[in-house]
Amino acid sequence: TYNYVREGREGDRDATSKESSPFINSSTSDVEKSQQYDGKNMALFEEEMDTSPMVSSLLSSLANYSNLTQGSKEHEEAENNEEARKKTVQAPRMGTVMGVYLPCMQNILGVILFLRMTWLVGVGGVLGTFIIVFMCCSTTMLTAISMSAIATNGVVPAGGSYYMISRSLGPEFGGAVGICFYLGTTFAGAMYILGCIEILLVHFHSFLLYLNFFKLIYFTNNNVSQIQGIPGITSGILAENLFTTFMEKNSILEKRGIPAVLDPEATATNTNRYVLADITSFFTLLVGIYFPSVTGIMAGSNRSGDLQDAQKSIPVGTILAITTTSIIYMSSVFLFGACVDGVVLRDKFGEGVNGNLVIGTLAWPSPWVIVFGSFFSTCGAGLQSLTGAPRLLQAIARDGIIPFLRVFGHGKANGEPTWALLLTACICEIGILIASLDAVAPILSMFFLMCYMFVNLACALQTLLRTPNWRPRFKFYHWALSLLGMSLCLTLMFLCSWYYAIVAMVIASCIYKYIEFCGAEKEWGDGIRGISLSAARYALMRLEEGPPHTKNWRPQILVLMSLDGEQSVEQPRLLSLTSQLKAGKGLTIVGACVEGTYLNNQPQAQKADQSLRKLMEVEKVKGFSQVVISSNLRDATSHLIQAGGLGGLRHNTVLVSFPKNWKQAEEHHRCRNFIEVVRETTAAHLALLVPKNISAYPSNGERFTEGHIDVWWIVHDGGLLMLLPFLLRQHKVLLADYWDSDIEKYIMPESVNMTITEARDAEDGPGEEVQMTWTDETEKTNNPAVANPESIKDMFNMKPLSKHYH
Repeated sequence: TYNYVREGREGDRDATSKESSPFINSSTSDVEKSQQYDGKNMALFEEEMDTSPMVSSLLSSLANYSNLTQGSKEHEEAENNEEARKKTVQAPRMGTVMGVYLPCMQNILGVILFLRMTWLVGVGGVLGTFIIVFMCCSTTMLTAISMSAIATNGVVPAGGSYYMISRSLGPEFGGAVGICFYLGTTFAGAMYILGCIEILLVHFHSFLLYLNFFKLIYFTNNNVSQIQGIPGITSGILAENLFTTFMEKNSILEKRGIPAVLDPEATATNTNRYVLADITSFFTLLVGIYFPSVTGIMAGSNRSGDLQDAQKSIPVGTILAITTTSIIYMSSVFLFGACVDGVVLRDKFGEGVNGNLVIGTLAWPSPWVIVFGSFFSTCGAGLQSLTGAPRLLQAIARDGIIPFLRVFGHGKANGEPTWALLLTACICEIGILIASLDAVAPILSMFFLMCYMFVNLACALQTLLRTPNWRPRFKFYHWALSLLGMSLCLTLMFLCSWYYAIVAMVIASCIYKYIEFCGAEKEWGDGIRGISLSAARYALMRLEEGPPHTKNWRPQILVLMSLDGEQSVEQPRLLSLTSQLKAGKGLTIVGACVEGTYLNNQPQAQKADQSLRKLMEVEKVKGFSQVVISSNLRDATSHLIQAGGLGGLRHNTVLVSFPKNWKQAEEHHRCRNFIEVVRETTAAHLALLVPKNISAYPSNGERFTEGHIDVWWIVHDGGLLMLLPFLLRQHKVLLADYWDSDIEKYIMPESVNMTITEARDAEDGPGEEVQMTWTDETEKTNNPAVANPESIKDMFNMKPLSKHYH
C-alpha cells in the first residue's frame, strides 16, 4: 500500500490531478505512456480502472503478462527487460573487402590452379594457354559488369544471386538461371571432392615407400636420363614452352631432342617406369578443363543481405576480385612457362618429381605447403558447394515457379533443406562416379556458361527493348558489353564440347518454356515481355505493306456472339464451327455486345468477356475476345465490324448465325439487326458466313467418318465456297479420305462447271441447306422487293437461279 500512496503524492506534485484534468491519463507514468498513442480518452465517466488505456495497449499487456511481485521497482525492471528483448539484434554489416572481394577471391582461386594449371601450360603452350585464360577471364569480367547493372537496378534484395537475378529479369529467365546455377554448384562440389581425392591418393604417397626398393633394382639395370626440371627464367626455356604440345593417350612424355625410349620395340607401360599421358589432349578440352577455375564470381552477391551498401560493394568488390585473379592466372602462365621444363609441366601427376605437385616444387619452405593447402582448400570448397546448392534449390522451389520442384521446398522445422540436400547428394554422387576431374570440369563449365549467358542476354535485351523498369546506375555498363559477353559464353560452350552445349541449351530452354507454359504469376517485373511486343509491332508494320496475294488468302474471322441476360453465350456451337474452320490458322476475333452505358455496365462487360474466354478455351479457339458496350446492339455490332483488329491484322470474314424464329413478331428486332449486319458487311467488302440451325452443327467431340460436303455454288463468290469445305475437312471432326469426297472435282486446278441439271438438282434440295451470297445489284435485279427494307420475308424466300455459271 505504501507504494501506491507514494505514487499518488508524486502525481499531485508533478502532474495535474485527475479532477482538474479533462483527461483520465493524469499520472506521470501514464502521461509518458500516453505519448505512444495518437488519441486520449475524455473523462466523461469513471471506469473501474484508474486509467482507461487503449485496446491495443491492454491486449499487449495481457499477452506479455508475467507473474512478478506488485511493486513499482519490480515493474520498472520488468519493463526495461521487455524493451531490451524487443530491440532487434542486427548482424554486423560487412564492407566491400570482407563481404565481396575476399569471398570471390577464395572461390575463384581453386583446385584447377593447384592441380591442372602447370599441365595446361605444358600441353597448350604459353601462347595457347594465355589465349584460353584471356577468353575465360574476359567472359567473367563482362558477366560481372552485367551483374553490376542488375545490382544497381533498384534495391538489392537479400537472398543471393538467384533472388537478385530473378527479381530483375522475371520468373522465366530467373528460373532458368537458377536451375543452371544450382546444377553448376552441385557439379562444382563433385569436382572439388574429386580434386581432394586425387591429392589424397596421388600426392600423399607415404604408403608407396616400399616401391622405392623396386625402383632401385630397375634403375641399376637400365640407363637413366636426368634433366634439370626447373632451370629458371634465365635459361631461355620459355621459347621451348611457347607453343602447344598435344599428346595422344598412353604416349610417352619426353623432352624434345632427347628420346625417352632407346629401344623402339619396347612397350610403353607403367611397369617399366615410363610417364604416360592419361588422356588425349586438344585445345577445346583445355578450355573445358580451365573454365571452372574462373567461376565463383557470384560469391559476393550471395551475401547481399549482409552488406552495408550492396549497390556499391557488389560491383566494386566483384570486378576487383576478377581483375586480381586474372592477373594471377596470366602471370602464372608466363612464369610457369619460363621457369619449368616442358616435360615436367606435362607430367600431370608429378611422377617425375617424386609424386609431388609440380607447382609444389616451387613452394617455400617445402612442397607440403601447397599439398596441404590445396587439400584443405578443396575440402572446404566442396563442403561450401554441398551446403549452398540445397538452399538455392529450396529457394527456387519455394518460389513456386516450377511446380514439380515444390516438394524440395520443404524441410525441417529449423529451415534445413532436407529433401533438397538428398537430391543434391544424388546429383553430386553421379559426378563423383565419373571418377575423373578432367571429365567433370567440362560439364561444370556448361552450366556456369549457360548461367552467365542468360544473365548477359537478359541485360542486353532489356536495354535494347528499353524496358521501363530497367534503370541500372552502373556507369560502366553498356548493352554492347552484355551482348559481347553472351557471344563469348556461347562460343566457349561450343569450344568445350558441342554436344554438351546442345544438351545444356535444351535443358535451359525446356525450363524456360515450362515456366512460361505453367504461367508463373509473380510480381517480379518481367522485362523480357518487351520481346513479344517488339516482334508483334514489327509484324504488324510488315502487314501494312499491302494486301495478301490471292493464293495466300485465308479467312480472318470475326465471330459475332449473342449473350443472354446472365452474360452467357447463347450459341456455343458457333465457336465449334469456328474451331473447325481454323485449320487454316489466321486471326479469330470473338465479339459480343452489351446494351447500355459504359459507366453502368462495365462489370457486365467483364463478366461477358470472361464467359467468352472460358468458352474459347473449351472449344480450343486461339484468338481474342472483345466486348463492346453501346446504347443499342446495332451500333455495337457496327463498331465491331469497323474497328475489330489492329493495323494489317484485321478480319476479312464475318461469321454470324441465322436468327431463330425470325417469322415471329416478338423476334422482329433480331431480323432487323441481322439485316444491318448483312448490309454493313457488304459495305465493308467483307465475306459473310451465315450458318443456319447452328445448334444442329457437330461439336468438336463428334466424329464423322463418312458423308459428303455439298457445295451449291449458285452465285460466283471468288472461290470462298470452294475453300470452306477444304478447311472443314482438315479438322478431325470432318476428316475423310480425299478420294471418297465428292468435293474433289471442285478443288481441281481447272475451272468448275455447273450444268443446268446440277443446278436443278440443287434446287430440289432442302431449302435450309442453301447458303447464298448476294450483292445489292443482284438483289435489286432479281427481286425488286429486296430494295424495300420492310419486305424481309421476300428477301429470305429468294430461290437460286437456274443459270449456267463458269
